[in-house]
Amino acid sequence: MSASLSTHLADWTRQQSQTLASQPAPAPGWQQLGRVSHIGDGIALVSGLEQAPADGMLLFTGNVPGLVLDLDEGRLGCLLLGAAEGIKAGDPVRMAPGVLRVPVGDGLLGRVIDPMGRALDGRPDPTPDRLEPIERPAPALTSRGTVAERLATGTTIIDSLYPIGRGQRELIVGDRGTGKTCIAMDALLAQAGGDVIPIYCAIGQRASAVADVIATLRDGGLADRAIIIVAAPDAAPGLQWIGPYAAMTMAEYFRDSGRHALLVLDDLSKHAAMHRQVSLLLQRPPGREAFPGDIFYLHSRLLERSAKLSDAAGGGSLTCLPVVETQAGNLAAYIPTNLISITDGQIVLDTSQFQAGQRPAVDVGRSVSRVGARTQPPELRKLAEKLKLEYAQFLELEAFTRFGGLVDERTKQTVERGRRLRALLGQRHGHPRALAAEVALLLSHADGLLDGLTLPQVEQVRDGIAASIDGNDPANLDNLRRIIQTAKAAVLKGPA
Repeated sequence: MSASLSTHLADWTRQQSQTLASQPAPAPGWQQLGRVSHIGDGIALVSGLEQAPADGMLLFTGNVPGLVLDLDEGRLGCLLLGAAEGIKAGDPVRMAPGVLRVPVGDGLLGRVIDPMGRALDGRPDPTPDRLEPIERPAPALTSRGTVAERLATGTTIIDSLYPIGRGQRELIVGDRGTGKTCIAMDALLAQAGGDVIPIYCAIGQRASAVADVIATLRDGGLADRAIIIVAAPDAAPGLQWIGPYAAMTMAEYFRDSGRHALLVLDDLSKHAAMHRQVSLLLQRPPGREAFPGDIFYLHSRLLERSAKLSDAAGGGSLTCLPVVETQAGNLAAYIPTNLISITDGQIVLDTSQFQAGQRPAVDVGRSVSRVGARTQPPELRKLAEKLKLEYAQFLELEAFTRFGGLVDERTKQTVERGRRLRALLGQRHGHPRALAAEVALLLSHADGLLDGLTLPQVEQVRDGIAASIDGNDPANLDNLRRIIQTAKAAVLKGPA
């Protein structure tokens, strides 16, 4: 990895030198050399470059790139995008023309890279189609189209109750260890064999967790199609800061070329914490929970870039699933509140359900999708119309019966039916379901085909249906009913 990094930096320096040589002579007073006045904690203060633009790129001693983040009178606040060893006060700093750009293109497919496009998978650096700025304006309203096409997540409870459309921004929120990344990974795995490019951006995630994600995506048939961007926790703070912006730029390449992409940002809590750290080092005034006042704008301008383009603009789409972590389920905390107000809905995960063994542990009462309902296939929409209300009522009745009071027979039947529904909606991580399987599961509940079965038997039938129904037509309900009955009969018969 170190050899690849050195090669990349040498190539980058050569490219910048060639670009500088091709530029016209600078205007009088334009300075292309500055000096480091302070260095530390991944931050550099530079003087002598009064004409440097925001998001401009600087080159420090040892070919370490930097990003201009603050423009103050007489000095620049810069984020280092590499190791600071060897850089000291008084060292010269060279300014590159334009703003920071990252590689984009089909050459990134199937690769594990850092936010600068440098290879982390032991292979040569990918060859990009071109370089694009990490900060780009969101598509104008006139170039946006209607979110009317389904994005399959492969998770039954989401596809039926909180459907997501291509071009939507759906937040995944919950406490640590409640399965947020699992839901995002299943959504990426559901794109295997489809026309959606899966892109995963890890921001400050543990190396072991990233390795699991890489193995999961490769085992799921996405070895040649997925792009994995890793901003490791031991990387320079600047790389973690630009991580989601670089990933968004890479995903926009496919949207703007008329294709479709799904981007997972895992997670924006760590990105917000990094922005707070950088801002305090740059002596910006702290605000609520010590986050600077621009943290809302930081994430809103990022997530606004995901969109469905109109047919006149190419018809491509970029769907974004940002992940954010809560503390003790507090959705009213600063960063979760910000992101909920920016996105088009949220999938809330409940700690108590997760600890009780429910997978995925989706909180039915607090989850919502504000856009995707119109994208739901008609056969799934019809079966799911009353499902959310029925499930919510069941949860209330179940909580009531735990007190041990007397309940009538009708309430008992409702609770038992709700428990079978909960078992049907459960599924294991790494096994996204096809549309036909999801329709069959909801159909078995609507028709009462599993009434009278124990919960373990319902789970066996559920898994049997999902395993045998992938290639079936979801609109052929009679055929789905035959498959359900076959799976039920196999479970009732027991092992041969």
